[in-house]
This record gives sequence, structure tokens and C-alpha cells, in this order.
Amino acid sequence: MEFKRLIEKDRELRKSQHFEGTFLEYLEVVKNNPDVVKLAHKRMYDIILGKGYEVLKPEDNPRIRKIHGNETVKRFNFFKEDFFGIDKTLMKIVNYFHAAAMKGEESRQVLYLVGPVGSGKSSLVEALKKALESSEPIYILKDCPMREEPLHLIPKHLRQEFEKILGVQIEGDLCPVCRYRLKEEYNGEYEKFPVVTSNFSIRARKGIGVVPPVDPNNQDTSVLIGSVDISKMDLYPEDDPRVFSLNGAFNVGNRGLVEFIEVFKNDVEYLHTIITATQEKSIPSPGKGSMIYFDGIILAHSNEAEWNKFKSDHTNEAILDRIVKIEVPYCLELNEEIKIYNKILRKSNFGAHMAPHTIEVAAMFAILTRLAPSSKVDPLTKLKIYNAEEIVEKGMTKKIDITELREEAGLREGMTGISTRFIVKAIDNALANSEYNCINPLSVMESIIKSVKELDIAEDEKKKYLAFLQDTIRKEYNLVLEKEITKAFIHSYKEQAESLFNNYLDHAEAYVNKNKLKDKATGEQLEPDEKFMRSIEEQIGITESSAKGFRMDVTSYMFYLMRNNGKIDYTSYEPLKEAIEKKLTVSVKELSRVVTKSKVRDKEQDEKYNAMVEEMKANGYCDYCCDVILKYAANNLWKD
Repeated sequence: MEFKRLIEKDRELRKSQHFEGTFLEYLEVVKNNPDVVKLAHKRMYDIILGKGYEVLKPEDNPRIRKIHGNETVKRFNFFKEDFFGIDKTLMKIVNYFHAAAMKGEESRQVLYLVGPVGSGKSSLVEALKKALESSEPIYILKDCPMREEPLHLIPKHLRQEFEKILGVQIEGDLCPVCRYRLKEEYNGEYEKFPVVTSNFSIRARKGIGVVPPVDPNNQDTSVLIGSVDISKMDLYPEDDPRVFSLNGAFNVGNRGLVEFIEVFKNDVEYLHTIITATQEKSIPSPGKGSMIYFDGIILAHSNEAEWNKFKSDHTNEAILDRIVKIEVPYCLELNEEIKIYNKILRKSNFGAHMAPHTIEVAAMFAILTRLAPSSKVDPLTKLKIYNAEEIVEKGMTKKIDITELREEAGLREGMTGISTRFIVKAIDNALANSEYNCINPLSVMESIIKSVKELDIAEDEKKKYLAFLQDTIRKEYNLVLEKEITKAFIHSYKEQAESLFNNYLDHAEAYVNKNKLKDKATGEQLEPDEKFMRSIEEQIGITESSAKGFRMDVTSYMFYLMRNNGKIDYTSYEPLKEAIEKKLTVSVKELSRVVTKSKVRDKEQDEKYNAMVEEMKANGYCDYCCDVILKYAANNLWKD
């Protein structure tokens, strides 16, 4: 009964949305709701905006400020679940639809997405197509092959008057088929012409046309504009609408969207239809028929090589002038790249366990290959800056202008490197080859190394990629792992870190203000403990001569946070956080090294080891990957 109710409820909903009546009845619908007459670009813009958006201002969002400087970022809910790390690209796409919806020049231009393989071009197009499928039905002339707007029935001399009454603008003309039907079937009485509602469908080719690359030796324009039905040529003249089969991509995509896949793989002559479809909003009839009004989004995409080849030919200027080019680069933010892999893996049926940092090391490799070399910073530091991380050097937060790095890199950064698809396949291989239904950073790195060695690329490029994996990323992972094992080894790590932080803050504040501290146990007035403060400061290379300045920076920053109701804990000030973590690490490194490496442990060591394992398991490790990781740590982190 539950299934039956579900089916009946859906059927009732579809019935309630369906309309079938005369053109006269449709005019009443328009009068009550002029929005039903919207053109294709306006429809798509409203769909995107209808999901809502978030305005991220740099003054309110530290991450946005670090990545985008003083630029305000709009994050659209329409793209939120599927697209990551390309906020500026998505804003450009929405700006195109906004301008086109206002009937600006963009409404007569092709939206062209260009980017490297696997950057998300096709996924963006699919998202727009699916949005149309789930949008509200549109009103069309019944049995019209162009699914055209019923207001096209209104004669030109009456349109101004109708526009005033209805509060709309009427654009376009009847297609040849409907013009013939109006005359022959309805004796010119257009108020009787039937109007129905219709939805969009990719598979049924309703409102969504797709043009794949066509064989250059057999480029038949019927794929775009339909054809003449040869079987009817003996019955009717070749300009008679009854011989037309208006089933080309432009016919199908009228009032919706026409997608050109790898658009420039086609010969330029084949693309000439785009010129009239954009600038004049009309397409040729097959045979010798008149031009047909077209209202639709023309969306094309290809890789950069095809684009460069096409634009280098000056004879293609007419089409180039009708293109709005938007680059879709690879993601360059580590946190966002991780989200991409997690999204893709959620859609798969792999159920294996993943150790912490597994996806992170894969994402790090992908981004390192995409970054342009810099004379200002090493690749890993650049990756961290692009991810809005603080860079601490000799106890101070190093200020590196991300804008300068981007200017140095040039506009092509993110347009080359390893694709998301390549990384996902390497992860899939690691999952498929997992003997214990578990993968970890080590197994994924090995899988990527194997895949890189099989790549058909220049040898120096291959060596660079392998160096990222075997040196840069492995060293960074070792640092992360060392800290993680240390945290697992120390019970109540956070409490100990907070205790060190509070003690240091008390002593530094007393030192800066030239005050004494009161011993909580004895009430005795004590001098600030220089030895204690230096034991922390030395961890990040603070010299004795610069200690005073560091302490003043710490205390002034904490007062700033207090005045602005900021959160104050050991992570508040990045240099001090690093110093405290290093202090804790050093204090237990030797003990954790002994306990981790020892094959034979005494009772106390065994208890500590087991406690550490339990803590790591609580942090996301399973028994198998915990064993693998700790063996790796014993052999690689703390060598004698």
C-alpha cells in the first residue's frame, strides 16, 4: 500500500501541474502570472538563484580574506554539493546568466567552458541540464516540434497592445509548421490554437539538445537543424512545412539548452548555424524553408588545445566574436580537493575503511602537480598558502601575499597537472587491491606512484611527480604522523597543551608588564619563570634577543582577541601553538620511540603502547591500519 500511495501521489501532482486549453485560456494564465513567459537564460538564472546563495565578505571570513584578498565571494547553493574550489569560475557562470537574463549581449552569445581534462566542465553542464529537468513545466503550442512560446501566435500589429495588457515582452515568430497549421487547421483563428504544458527531458530530447563531435567527412547539418522527409517529397513541394522533420539539436533545445561536446573537433562550416542562432536568434529550416526563431542557451565545452587551435585561425573570427569564454581550472585548495574525492567515493560501492590522512596525501599530490613553480616559496609552502594555512617561520607568522604568488604564476595556473580522475582511479586501485579491506596513506601513495610510472609523459615531468610523492609528501606525512602518534601517546593531550598555554601566557604577561606572579599553592609572589618560557620559545627558534618581542606579540594578540570576543585557547596564535605542540612532542618523543619500536616491552611499556593504540583507534584507525602505521613509524620516524 505504501508503494501504491507513492505512485498515486506522484500521479496527482503531475495532473495538477498539467494544463491543456486554448490560446485564449493561456492568455489568462499569462495575465495572472507573467513570469511563465520568461526566456531560456532567465529561466536558468532563476533556477540557480532560487536555491539561494551565501555572501562571504573578507572582513567577516578570515579564510576568504587569505585566499581571495579583498574580493567578496558569492557561494551559490545550486553548486554547493558538487563543485569545490572553483568559486570564481562559478561566479563568472552565474554572471553570464544574469546578464543574459537581462537581455544583455550575453543572451546572444555562446557560453563556452574550457579547461583541462577532468576539471569538471562536463559535470557543470550536466548540473544545468538536470536542473532544467527538475524545473517547472513550460507552456507550449500543442504538437509544435519547436515547443515554442504560444504568444508567437499574436500578429505583429497587435503585439504592443497585448504587451501592455499582459505586462510582458513578446519576442519571436511562429515556426513554419505551426504557421501552416494555424492557417489550414484553425483558419487563422489563433485564439483556438491548443496550448499544453511540457517538461524538460534529456532522454526524451525535450528542451535539451546534445551535439557530439561529428565525423569531419560526414558532417550532416540535419544533426543541428533537422532534415527534409524524402518520403513526402512526392506529395508536397520542398518548401512545404509538411516535409520538414524538425528534430535537430537546435529544434529540440529551443527554450532550453543546446550542448556542444568538444565543440571545436567539428569543422568550422558545420558551426555556422551558431552564428545566426546567437546574433539573430534564428536557425535555418531544412530544405528551402524560412528561418526559424530560436531561444535557447548554447553551451559548448572543449579542452584548451582545441581552443588554441581554433582561435589561431583568423577566419574563425565571426564565431569567436560570439563566444563568452570561461576557464574551468583544476581546484588548487587542499581542503576543497579533499571534498571532491569524498563526494566521488560516496557515490561508489567501496566499503573499505580509510585511515586518517589517506585522501589528504592524494589531494596534496594532485595540487602540487598543478601549481606553477615559484621563486618566492617552495611548492609545499605554496600549497599551504593557497589552502589559507598560516606559515610559521622562526616563531613568527610569515606574511606571504597570495596575490603576488598568483601574479607570478600567471593566468594558466590550474590548467595543467594531474586530473581528479587520475587520483580517483589510483584510490580505486588501492581499494580493489586491499587485502584487509582497508587503505591508508602508504598504500595510496604506492598506488599513485605505480600509476605515475605508467603515465605517458615527458621523463623530467615524471621525475618531478615522483619526487613530490617520494620526498615532499612523504616528509610532510611523517611530520603529521609523528604529531598524531605523540598526541595518542600523551593522555589528555589537549588539557596538557592548554595547561602549558595558560602557564606561558601568565608568565609572558607578567614579564611584559614587569609584574610578579602569585603562586596558587603558597600565595608567594614570584618572578616570571624565564627558563620555562625559553623552553617553549626555543622549540620554534626564538633567540634570546627576540624573546621579548615575541612575548609582547603574544600578549597584545590575546588582548586583541579578548576585546573582539575571540576564542582564546592554545591554538589561537599559530606560532605559540606550534611551539607548545613541539614542546609536548619533544617531551615524549623518546619514550614513544622506545615503546613503538620495542619488540619486547615490559608491563608498563605494554600498557602505554596499548593505551596509545586505543587512542589511535578512537581517532579513526582500525586494528589493521593502526598496526601498519605504527610499524612504519617505528622504522621511519625515529631512527637511531
